[in-house]
Amino acid sequence: MRLAAADGTGRPGRAGAPGVSGPLYGDAMAARTKSAKDRPSYRCTECGWTTAKWLGRCPECHAWGTVEEYGAPAVRTTSAGRVSAAALPIAQVDVRTATARSTGVDELDRVLGGGLVPGAVVLLAGEPGVGKSTLLLDVAAKAASDEHRTLYVTGEESASQVRLRADRIGAIHDHLYLAAETDLSAVLGHLDAVKPSLLIMDSVQTVASPEIDGAPGGMAQVREVAGALIRASKERGMATLLVGHVTKDGAIAGPRLLEHLVDVVLSFEGDRHARLRLVRGVKNRFGATDEVGCFELHDEGITGLADPSGLFLTRRDEPVPGTCLTVTLEGRRPLVAEVQALTVDSQIPSPRRTTSGLETSRVSMMLAVLEQRGRISALGKRDIYSATVGGVKLSEPAADLAVALALASAASDTPLPKNLVAIGEVGLAGEVRRVTGVQRRLAEAHRLGFTQALVPTDPGRVPAGMKVTEVADMGDALRVLPRRGRADAPREDGVRR
Repeated sequence: MRLAAADGTGRPGRAGAPGVSGPLYGDAMAARTKSAKDRPSYRCTECGWTTAKWLGRCPECHAWGTVEEYGAPAVRTTSAGRVSAAALPIAQVDVRTATARSTGVDELDRVLGGGLVPGAVVLLAGEPGVGKSTLLLDVAAKAASDEHRTLYVTGEESASQVRLRADRIGAIHDHLYLAAETDLSAVLGHLDAVKPSLLIMDSVQTVASPEIDGAPGGMAQVREVAGALIRASKERGMATLLVGHVTKDGAIAGPRLLEHLVDVVLSFEGDRHARLRLVRGVKNRFGATDEVGCFELHDEGITGLADPSGLFLTRRDEPVPGTCLTVTLEGRRPLVAEVQALTVDSQIPSPRRTTSGLETSRVSMMLAVLEQRGRISALGKRDIYSATVGGVKLSEPAADLAVALALASAASDTPLPKNLVAIGEVGLAGEVRRVTGVQRRLAEAHRLGFTQALVPTDPGRVPAGMKVTEVADMGDALRVLPRRGRADAPREDGVRR
């Protein structure tokens, strides 16, 4: 039999209502809130997305197996405390403590803006095998001196392996200390014992703190390790170089917060099959980010290249069809590079289009411009191969004119004039557009002995003794190809003269 409520309404009683046994309504809500706070949450170690339940794939960054369980953080409040140093008028702040010190490697100093600033934290990221450890070991030895100790901490190799590399590249110094550690507390203990002026951590993804949940390299661990090393660097006035991993897309692995915390972010690039290595500045609080350092990786180690243009050129006594030279800008540094093209009769219905060191989309655009605006009809039925020399990658539009002339030269089997460089962006209408830094590019070409240049109209001041030809469109540019036979007769390969 159903019992009536004690209030005389005749309706069934509810738990927590007056006169009914059971927990009070307020106590039930408090217990519910407490259980919700204590309930564990799940967080993606790649992007930081949180959820109340586990998922195999993060819906934010679409990574598999990165969602892990974390306890709900406790709510804390911070009260005002003692300051470490009194605030001063900005004009009274001593800037002598922020004077950069040379690393001993000129090309790295160029990118850093003069050297390493005491207390600065630098993140160097690059693909596996590109030469990050070799470069930093060389920096560690050259930066060490009687007044400045260097501590090299490796978490990926043993101390004996690093010593073998140091013997091979000649990076041995009495004040260069080496330790193999993966525990954050042990690394901080080495700092107290050695008291270095420069710390090199290879790499930040291999070090973990026992007080933080998660595997080494996870978002929480990388944040904690980087934060501890940054605090130690600022407190001691010690410069720190952190090696970072990259993902398969080329981005720096770990939380995006890591790039915001450090002072300088450098990207180490290069093809493992080529000798050239480039260090680019992505972020720099102490200098410009448009500088590029050039290095050559060889069996004896890695050396800086003050004049790397020789790696990208092929010196010949006589010009060869299908080759054209251009001047590209890597940051603010002009580099002379060679573009090569080869066209052969295709044996398949769909001709091949193969590129190396060039953007496939821009090469396809140049082929379309040559066929439509330059009246070269033989390219559509041939296999076309285009590449650069020395492993350099040309992505800026200023190389369009050189790519187009190399393709036209290969199609007509006619070499371009010797000592000629071509600079300019080519539009779909066939016009040759102006690019930045034309005078700087021409000065570099003249310094290397090139006497002729094709440039867009109004190039500005040109070097003395250099013949500069201004071209407005592809028709003007194709006139540099030597004529063979009658001017209006079509050639067998489809090129009209």
